[in-house]
Amino acid sequence: MTALMLGCVTAVAENYPYRSDYLWLTVPDHADWLYKTGEKAKVEVNFSLYGVPQDVEVDYEIAPDMMPAVSKGKVRLKGGRTVIDMGTMNKPGFLDLRLTARVGEKKYEHHVKVGFSPEQLKPYTKNPADFDAFWKANIEEARKTPIHVDCKKVEKYCTDETDMYLVKIKTDRRHSVYGYLSKPKTNGSQPAAKYPVVLCPPGAGIKTIKEPMRSLYYAKNGFIRLEIDIHGLNPEMTEEQFKEITTAFDMENGYLSNGLDDKENYYMKHVYVACVRALDYLRSLPEWDGRNVFVQGGSQGGALSLITAALDPQVTACVANHPALADMAGYLDGRAGGYPHFNRYHQMLTPEKVNTMAYYDVVNFARRIKCPVYLTWGYNDNVCPPTTSYIVWNLITASKESLITPVNEHWTSSETNYQQMLWLQKHIR
Repeated sequence: MTALMLGCVTAVAENYPYRSDYLWLTVPDHADWLYKTGEKAKVEVNFSLYGVPQDVEVDYEIAPDMMPAVSKGKVRLKGGRTVIDMGTMNKPGFLDLRLTARVGEKKYEHHVKVGFSPEQLKPYTKNPADFDAFWKANIEEARKTPIHVDCKKVEKYCTDETDMYLVKIKTDRRHSVYGYLSKPKTNGSQPAAKYPVVLCPPGAGIKTIKEPMRSLYYAKNGFIRLEIDIHGLNPEMTEEQFKEITTAFDMENGYLSNGLDDKENYYMKHVYVACVRALDYLRSLPEWDGRNVFVQGGSQGGALSLITAALDPQVTACVANHPALADMAGYLDGRAGGYPHFNRYHQMLTPEKVNTMAYYDVVNFARRIKCPVYLTWGYNDNVCPPTTSYIVWNLITASKESLITPVNEHWTSSETNYQQMLWLQKHIR
Protein backbone atom coordinates (compact mmCIF):
# COMPACT_ATOMS: atom_id res chain seq x y z
CA MET A 1 0.00 0.00 0.00
CA THR A 2 1.28 3.43 -0.92
CA ALA A 3 1.83 5.55 2.16
CA LEU A 4 -0.24 8.71 1.94
CA MET A 5 -0.38 11.33 4.62
CA LEU A 6 -3.79 12.41 3.44
CA GLY A 7 -4.70 13.64 6.87
CA CYS A 8 -2.56 16.71 6.19
CA VAL A 9 -5.12 17.85 3.61
CA THR A 10 -7.44 18.90 6.39
CA ALA A 11 -4.72 20.73 8.37
CA VAL A 12 -5.41 24.11 6.80
CA ALA A 13 -5.56 27.52 8.40
CA GLU A 14 -9.02 28.70 9.32
CA ASN A 15 -10.41 31.83 7.71
CA TYR A 16 -12.03 32.90 10.99
CA PRO A 17 -9.98 31.57 13.93
CA TYR A 18 -11.87 31.43 17.21
CA ARG A 19 -11.29 34.51 19.40
CA SER A 20 -8.67 36.00 17.10
CA ASP A 21 -7.78 39.66 17.68
CA TYR A 22 -7.45 40.10 13.92
CA LEU A 23 -10.37 39.84 11.53
CA TRP A 24 -10.58 39.65 7.74
CA LEU A 25 -13.76 40.54 5.91
CA THR A 26 -13.99 39.85 2.18
CA VAL A 27 -17.09 40.84 0.23
CA PRO A 28 -17.50 39.98 -3.49
CA ASP A 29 -19.45 42.51 -5.56
CA HIS A 30 -22.04 39.86 -6.44
CA ALA A 31 -24.10 38.99 -3.38
CA ASP A 32 -24.22 35.27 -4.21
CA TRP A 33 -20.48 35.16 -5.05
CA LEU A 34 -21.36 33.88 -8.54
CA TYR A 35 -20.58 35.32 -11.98
CA LYS A 36 -21.05 34.32 -15.57
CA THR A 37 -17.97 33.25 -17.45
CA GLY A 38 -16.37 36.37 -18.89
CA GLU A 39 -17.68 38.63 -16.11
CA LYS A 40 -15.12 40.32 -13.86
CA ALA A 41 -15.23 39.73 -10.12
CA LYS A 42 -14.19 42.37 -7.63
CA VAL A 43 -13.76 41.76 -3.90
CA GLU A 44 -13.65 44.34 -1.13
CA VAL A 45 -10.99 43.36 1.41
CA ASN A 46 -11.04 44.58 5.01
CA PHE A 47 -8.51 43.83 7.78
CA SER A 48 -8.86 44.98 11.40
CA LEU A 49 -7.36 44.58 14.88
CA TYR A 50 -9.89 44.60 17.74
CA GLY A 51 -12.34 45.90 15.16
CA VAL A 52 -10.08 48.85 14.28
CA PRO A 53 -9.16 49.07 10.54
CA GLN A 54 -5.44 48.46 9.89
CA ASP A 55 -3.46 50.07 7.07
CA VAL A 56 -1.14 47.17 6.28
CA GLU A 57 0.43 45.80 3.12
CA VAL A 58 -1.30 42.70 1.80
CA ASP A 59 0.20 40.14 -0.56
CA TYR A 60 -2.36 38.43 -2.74
CA GLU A 61 -2.51 35.78 -5.39
CA ILE A 62 -5.33 34.62 -7.63
CA ALA A 63 -5.66 30.97 -8.58
CA PRO A 64 -8.19 28.52 -9.97
CA ASP A 65 -9.75 26.37 -7.25
CA MET A 66 -7.03 24.19 -5.60
CA MET A 67 -4.50 25.08 -8.33
CA PRO A 68 -1.28 27.16 -8.50
CA ALA A 69 -1.55 30.94 -8.74
CA VAL A 70 -1.96 32.56 -12.14
CA SER A 71 -1.31 36.10 -10.87
CA LYS A 72 0.19 37.79 -7.82
CA GLY A 73 0.40 41.29 -6.41
CA LYS A 74 0.69 43.62 -3.41
CA VAL A 75 -1.65 46.31 -2.15
CA ARG A 76 -1.66 48.64 0.84
CA LEU A 77 -4.96 48.98 2.63
CA LYS A 78 -6.33 52.49 3.19
CA GLY A 79 -8.66 52.83 6.13
CA GLY A 80 -8.25 49.09 6.49
CA ARG A 81 -9.82 48.33 3.11
CA THR A 82 -9.22 47.98 -0.59
CA VAL A 83 -10.88 46.44 -3.64
CA ILE A 84 -9.08 43.74 -5.63
CA ASP A 85 -10.05 42.90 -9.20
CA MET A 86 -9.91 39.10 -9.50
CA GLY A 87 -10.49 39.12 -13.24
CA THR A 88 -12.58 36.37 -14.76
CA MET A 89 -12.66 32.81 -16.08
CA ASN A 90 -13.50 31.82 -19.63
CA LYS A 91 -14.72 28.37 -18.62
CA PRO A 92 -16.84 27.21 -15.67
CA GLY A 93 -15.08 26.99 -12.33
CA PHE A 94 -13.93 28.89 -9.24
CA LEU A 95 -11.20 31.46 -8.63
CA ASP A 96 -9.53 31.73 -5.23
CA LEU A 97 -8.23 35.05 -3.88
CA ARG A 98 -5.51 34.21 -1.34
CA LEU A 99 -4.44 36.97 1.04
CA THR A 100 -1.54 37.41 3.47
CA ALA A 101 -0.96 40.33 5.85
CA ARG A 102 2.18 40.62 7.94
CA VAL A 103 2.05 42.37 11.29
CA GLY A 104 5.39 42.34 13.08
CA GLU A 105 6.73 38.80 12.92
CA LYS A 106 3.32 37.22 12.42
CA LYS A 107 1.39 36.63 9.24
CA TYR A 108 -2.36 36.39 8.88
CA GLU A 109 -3.87 34.50 5.97
CA HIS A 110 -7.31 34.46 4.45
CA HIS A 111 -8.94 33.44 1.19
CA VAL A 112 -12.23 33.75 -0.66
CA LYS A 113 -13.53 31.82 -3.67
CA VAL A 114 -16.02 33.00 -6.27
CA GLY A 115 -17.67 30.93 -8.97
CA PHE A 116 -18.09 31.38 -12.72
CA SER A 117 -21.06 29.57 -14.28
CA PRO A 118 -20.55 26.57 -11.98
CA GLU A 119 -23.91 25.13 -13.03
CA GLN A 120 -22.13 24.19 -16.28
CA LEU A 121 -19.36 22.17 -14.62
CA LYS A 122 -19.10 18.59 -15.86
CA PRO A 123 -17.10 15.62 -14.57
CA TYR A 124 -13.86 14.34 -16.00
CA THR A 125 -14.61 10.88 -14.58
CA LYS A 126 -16.10 8.44 -17.08
CA ASN A 127 -18.99 6.06 -16.45
CA PRO A 128 -17.79 2.41 -16.76
CA ALA A 129 -19.99 0.23 -18.92
CA ASP A 130 -20.10 -2.54 -16.30
CA PHE A 131 -20.58 -0.21 -13.32
CA ASP A 132 -24.04 -1.48 -12.36
CA ALA A 133 -23.13 -5.12 -12.86
CA PHE A 134 -20.01 -4.70 -10.73
CA TRP A 135 -21.88 -3.32 -7.74
CA LYS A 136 -24.86 -5.65 -8.10
CA ALA A 137 -22.52 -8.66 -7.98
CA ASN A 138 -20.63 -7.38 -4.93
CA ILE A 139 -23.78 -6.64 -2.95
CA GLU A 140 -25.28 -10.02 -3.84
CA GLU A 141 -22.07 -11.74 -2.76
CA ALA A 142 -22.07 -9.93 0.59
CA ARG A 143 -25.71 -10.84 1.19
CA LYS A 144 -24.82 -14.52 1.03
CA THR A 145 -23.45 -13.95 4.53
CA PRO A 146 -26.38 -13.60 6.94
CA ILE A 147 -26.47 -10.43 8.99
CA HIS A 148 -25.09 -11.14 12.45
CA VAL A 149 -25.23 -8.43 15.11
CA ASP A 150 -23.73 -8.21 18.58
CA CYS A 151 -25.73 -5.62 20.48
CA LYS A 152 -25.43 -4.27 23.99
CA LYS A 153 -27.14 -1.39 25.74
CA VAL A 154 -24.78 1.41 26.84
CA GLU A 155 -26.39 2.83 29.94
CA LYS A 156 -24.08 5.85 30.23
CA TYR A 157 -25.39 7.14 26.89
CA CYS A 158 -29.08 6.52 27.66
CA THR A 159 -31.42 9.33 28.69
CA ASP A 160 -34.99 9.66 29.91
CA GLU A 161 -36.08 9.93 26.25
CA THR A 162 -33.61 7.75 24.36
CA ASP A 163 -31.73 4.46 24.50
CA MET A 164 -28.26 3.86 23.07
CA TYR A 165 -26.76 0.56 21.93
CA LEU A 166 -23.30 -0.44 20.75
CA VAL A 167 -23.62 -2.82 17.80
CA LYS A 168 -21.15 -4.87 15.79
CA ILE A 169 -22.56 -5.82 12.38
CA LYS A 170 -21.06 -8.56 10.24
CA THR A 171 -21.39 -7.13 6.74
CA ASP A 172 -19.79 -9.84 4.60
CA ARG A 173 -17.72 -12.98 5.00
CA ARG A 174 -14.65 -11.11 6.22
CA HIS A 175 -15.71 -7.69 7.53
CA SER A 176 -17.66 -6.11 10.35
CA VAL A 177 -18.41 -2.53 11.36
CA TYR A 178 -19.22 -1.01 14.73
CA GLY A 179 -21.90 1.57 15.34
CA TYR A 180 -23.94 3.35 17.95
CA LEU A 181 -27.67 2.83 17.54
CA SER A 182 -29.93 5.42 19.15
CA LYS A 183 -33.67 4.89 19.57
CA PRO A 184 -36.59 6.68 21.18
CA LYS A 185 -37.22 5.11 24.56
CA THR A 186 -40.30 2.88 24.56
CA ASN A 187 -42.77 2.16 27.32
CA GLY A 188 -42.68 -1.55 28.02
CA SER A 189 -46.41 -1.65 28.70
CA GLN A 190 -47.29 -0.19 25.29
CA PRO A 191 -47.08 -1.77 21.79
CA ALA A 192 -43.75 -1.01 20.09
CA ALA A 193 -43.88 2.23 18.10
CA LYS A 194 -42.59 2.36 14.55
CA TYR A 195 -39.94 4.81 13.36
CA PRO A 196 -37.96 5.82 10.26
CA VAL A 197 -34.32 4.71 10.20
CA VAL A 198 -31.27 6.88 9.45
CA LEU A 199 -27.78 5.63 8.58
CA CYS A 200 -24.89 8.03 9.27
CA PRO A 201 -21.54 6.99 7.73
CA PRO A 202 -18.34 8.65 9.04
CA GLY A 203 -16.02 11.32 7.73
CA ALA A 204 -12.52 10.38 6.58
CA GLY A 205 -9.92 9.02 8.95
CA ILE A 206 -8.99 6.01 10.99
CA LYS A 207 -10.96 6.67 14.14
CA THR A 208 -13.64 5.36 16.41
CA ILE A 209 -16.94 7.05 17.26
CA LYS A 210 -16.06 9.52 20.02
CA GLU A 211 -19.28 11.50 20.52
CA PRO A 212 -22.28 9.18 20.07
CA MET A 213 -24.62 11.65 21.80
CA ARG A 214 -23.87 14.67 19.62
CA SER A 215 -26.82 13.92 17.30
CA LEU A 216 -29.18 12.54 19.92
CA TYR A 217 -31.83 14.96 18.69
CA TYR A 218 -32.62 12.45 15.94
CA ALA A 219 -33.83 9.88 18.47
CA LYS A 220 -35.59 12.60 20.48
CA ASN A 221 -37.51 13.52 17.33
CA GLY A 222 -38.65 10.01 16.47
CA PHE A 223 -35.81 8.52 14.39
CA ILE A 224 -33.80 5.36 14.84
CA ARG A 225 -30.26 6.43 13.95
CA LEU A 226 -27.16 4.31 13.36
CA GLU A 227 -23.78 6.05 13.29
CA ILE A 228 -21.12 3.65 12.02
CA ASP A 229 -17.39 3.39 11.60
CA ILE A 230 -15.97 1.75 8.47
CA HIS A 231 -12.82 0.06 9.77
CA GLY A 232 -14.21 -2.41 12.30
CA LEU A 233 -12.67 -0.59 15.27
CA ASN A 234 -14.38 -1.07 18.61
CA PRO A 235 -15.00 2.40 20.12
CA GLU A 236 -14.54 0.91 23.60
CA MET A 237 -10.93 -0.10 22.99
CA THR A 238 -8.19 1.64 24.95
CA GLU A 239 -5.99 4.33 23.41
CA GLU A 240 -3.06 1.91 23.50
CA GLN A 241 -5.02 -0.73 21.58
CA PHE A 242 -6.18 1.89 19.10
CA LYS A 243 -2.60 3.05 18.38
CA GLU A 244 -1.39 -0.51 17.88
CA ILE A 245 -4.15 -1.33 15.41
CA THR A 246 -4.08 1.92 13.43
CA THR A 247 -0.33 1.60 12.84
CA ALA A 248 -1.18 -1.23 10.45
CA PHE A 249 -3.21 1.16 8.29
CA ASP A 250 -0.01 2.94 7.16
CA MET A 251 -0.52 6.63 7.90
CA GLU A 252 -3.67 8.57 8.79
CA ASN A 253 -5.81 8.01 5.70
CA GLY A 254 -3.68 5.56 3.71
CA TYR A 255 -6.65 3.22 3.39
CA LEU A 256 -7.97 5.47 0.62
CA SER A 257 -5.15 4.29 -1.65
CA ASN A 258 -5.08 0.67 -0.51
CA GLY A 259 -5.56 -1.60 -3.55
CA LEU A 260 -6.32 1.25 -5.93
CA ASP A 261 -4.68 -0.53 -8.87
CA ASP A 262 -7.52 -3.08 -9.05
CA LYS A 263 -11.23 -2.40 -8.58
CA GLU A 264 -11.72 -5.86 -7.11
CA ASN A 265 -9.13 -5.32 -4.38
CA TYR A 266 -9.68 -1.66 -3.47
CA TYR A 267 -10.18 -1.10 0.25
CA MET A 268 -13.35 0.94 -0.20
CA LYS A 269 -15.21 -1.91 -1.90
CA HIS A 270 -16.16 -3.54 1.39
CA VAL A 271 -16.92 -0.10 2.85
CA TYR A 272 -19.53 0.72 0.18
CA VAL A 273 -21.07 -2.72 0.57
CA ALA A 274 -21.04 -2.36 4.37
CA CYS A 275 -23.23 0.73 4.14
CA VAL A 276 -25.88 -1.22 2.25
CA ARG A 277 -25.61 -4.07 4.72
CA ALA A 278 -26.02 -1.63 7.62
CA LEU A 279 -29.33 -0.63 6.03
CA ASP A 280 -30.24 -4.31 5.78
CA TYR A 281 -29.77 -4.47 9.54
CA LEU A 282 -31.82 -1.33 10.20
CA ARG A 283 -34.65 -2.70 8.06
CA SER A 284 -34.64 -5.87 10.16
CA LEU A 285 -35.46 -3.97 13.36
CA PRO A 286 -39.00 -4.58 14.63
CA GLU A 287 -39.32 -0.83 15.36
CA TRP A 288 -38.70 0.20 11.72
CA ASP A 289 -41.81 1.74 10.19
CA GLY A 290 -41.45 -0.35 7.04
CA ARG A 291 -41.23 2.66 4.69
CA ASN A 292 -38.68 5.35 5.52
CA VAL A 293 -34.97 4.73 5.02
CA PHE A 294 -32.65 7.75 5.20
CA VAL A 295 -28.91 8.32 4.85
CA GLN A 296 -27.07 11.38 6.15
CA GLY A 297 -23.43 12.44 6.43
CA GLY A 298 -20.69 14.94 5.63
CA SER A 299 -17.39 14.85 3.69
CA GLN A 300 -16.50 11.15 3.32
CA GLY A 301 -19.79 10.51 5.11
CA GLY A 302 -21.54 12.71 2.56
CA ALA A 303 -19.96 10.68 -0.22
CA LEU A 304 -21.01 7.40 1.40
CA SER A 305 -24.54 8.72 1.89
CA LEU A 306 -24.89 9.54 -1.81
CA ILE A 307 -23.28 6.24 -2.76
CA THR A 308 -25.62 4.26 -0.52
CA ALA A 309 -28.64 6.12 -1.89
CA ALA A 310 -27.60 5.04 -5.38
CA LEU A 311 -26.82 1.42 -4.45
CA ASP A 312 -29.94 0.76 -2.37
CA PRO A 313 -33.27 1.52 -4.10
CA GLN A 314 -35.07 1.40 -0.74
CA VAL A 315 -33.41 4.64 0.42
CA THR A 316 -36.18 7.23 0.47
CA ALA A 317 -34.16 10.43 1.09
CA CYS A 318 -30.52 11.49 1.34
CA VAL A 319 -28.74 14.38 3.09
CA ALA A 320 -25.10 15.09 2.24
CA ASN A 321 -22.64 17.85 3.12
CA HIS A 322 -19.66 18.75 0.88
CA PRO A 323 -19.12 15.20 -0.46
CA ALA A 324 -15.59 13.82 -0.73
CA LEU A 325 -14.48 11.22 -3.33
CA ALA A 326 -16.04 13.30 -6.12
CA ASP A 327 -14.42 13.54 -9.56
CA MET A 328 -11.14 12.50 -7.98
CA ALA A 329 -9.35 12.39 -11.35
CA GLY A 330 -10.52 15.91 -12.23
CA TYR A 331 -6.95 17.19 -11.89
CA LEU A 332 -6.18 15.46 -15.19
CA ASP A 333 -8.53 18.01 -16.76
CA GLY A 334 -6.40 20.87 -15.41
CA ARG A 335 -8.76 21.82 -12.58
CA ALA A 336 -9.70 20.87 -9.04
CA GLY A 337 -10.46 17.24 -8.28
CA GLY A 338 -12.01 15.77 -5.17
CA TYR A 339 -10.66 14.66 -1.82
CA PRO A 340 -8.32 12.82 -1.17
CA HIS A 341 -6.51 14.87 -3.87
CA PHE A 342 -4.46 12.04 -5.35
CA ASN A 343 -2.66 14.53 -7.60
CA ARG A 344 -0.47 15.50 -4.63
CA TYR A 345 1.19 12.11 -4.36
CA HIS A 346 3.56 10.23 -6.62
CA GLN A 347 2.09 7.85 -9.19
CA MET A 348 -1.49 8.11 -7.93
CA LEU A 349 -3.12 9.15 -11.21
CA THR A 350 -1.92 6.27 -13.37
CA PRO A 351 -4.35 4.79 -15.94
CA GLU A 352 -4.89 1.72 -13.74
CA LYS A 353 -5.74 3.76 -10.66
CA VAL A 354 -7.92 6.20 -12.58
CA ASN A 355 -9.85 3.25 -14.00
CA THR A 356 -10.48 1.94 -10.48
CA MET A 357 -11.49 5.40 -9.23
CA ALA A 358 -14.32 5.53 -11.76
CA TYR A 359 -16.05 2.59 -10.03
CA TYR A 360 -15.84 4.35 -6.66
CA ASP A 361 -16.30 8.00 -7.63
CA VAL A 362 -19.36 9.80 -6.26
CA VAL A 363 -20.15 11.28 -9.68
CA ASN A 364 -21.07 7.88 -11.07
CA PHE A 365 -23.37 7.21 -8.12
CA ALA A 366 -24.91 10.69 -8.29
CA ARG A 367 -26.08 9.88 -11.83
CA ARG A 368 -28.11 6.95 -10.46
CA ILE A 369 -29.85 8.41 -7.40
CA LYS A 370 -33.65 8.24 -7.54
CA CYS A 371 -34.66 9.53 -4.08
CA PRO A 372 -34.86 13.20 -2.97
CA VAL A 373 -31.50 14.73 -2.06
CA TYR A 374 -30.55 17.68 0.16
CA LEU A 375 -26.99 18.83 -0.56
CA THR A 376 -25.00 21.46 1.37
CA TRP A 377 -21.61 22.94 0.50
CA GLY A 378 -19.49 26.06 0.90
CA TYR A 379 -17.20 27.88 -1.50
CA ASN A 380 -14.16 28.40 0.75
CA ASP A 381 -13.72 24.66 1.28
CA ASN A 382 -10.18 23.45 0.50
CA VAL A 383 -10.87 19.86 1.52
CA CYS A 384 -13.89 19.11 -0.65
CA PRO A 385 -13.72 22.04 -3.08
CA PRO A 386 -16.84 23.73 -4.49
CA THR A 387 -15.85 22.66 -8.01
CA THR A 388 -16.49 19.02 -7.19
CA SER A 389 -19.60 19.67 -5.06
CA TYR A 390 -21.15 21.51 -8.01
CA ILE A 391 -20.26 18.66 -10.34
CA VAL A 392 -22.11 16.23 -8.05
CA TRP A 393 -25.08 18.60 -7.79
CA ASN A 394 -25.24 19.07 -11.56
CA LEU A 395 -25.42 15.30 -12.13
CA ILE A 396 -28.30 14.59 -9.77
CA THR A 397 -31.52 14.29 -11.76
CA ALA A 398 -33.71 13.24 -8.82
CA SER A 399 -35.71 15.77 -6.80
CA LYS A 400 -33.10 17.91 -5.06
CA GLU A 401 -32.65 20.90 -2.79
CA SER A 402 -29.47 22.75 -1.91
CA LEU A 403 -28.20 24.93 0.91
CA ILE A 404 -25.19 26.81 -0.40
CA THR A 405 -23.17 28.57 2.31
CA PRO A 406 -20.47 30.50 0.40
CA VAL A 407 -18.41 31.57 3.44
CA ASN A 408 -18.10 28.03 4.83
CA GLU A 409 -14.88 26.10 4.74
CA HIS A 410 -14.99 22.38 5.55
CA TRP A 411 -17.71 22.61 8.18
CA THR A 412 -21.40 23.04 8.77
CA SER A 413 -23.02 24.79 11.71
CA SER A 414 -25.03 23.03 14.40
CA GLU A 415 -28.09 24.90 13.15
CA THR A 416 -27.54 23.62 9.59
CA ASN A 417 -27.21 20.06 10.91
CA TYR A 418 -30.44 20.38 12.87
CA GLN A 419 -32.29 21.81 9.88
CA GLN A 420 -31.22 18.75 7.89
CA MET A 421 -32.97 16.56 10.43
CA LEU A 422 -36.09 18.71 10.00
CA TRP A 423 -35.79 18.26 6.21
CA LEU A 424 -35.81 14.50 6.71
CA GLN A 425 -38.88 14.82 8.93
CA LYS A 426 -40.70 16.51 6.05
CA HIS A 427 -39.86 13.53 3.85
CA ILE A 428 -41.34 10.89 6.13
CA ARG A 429 -43.96 9.03 4.12
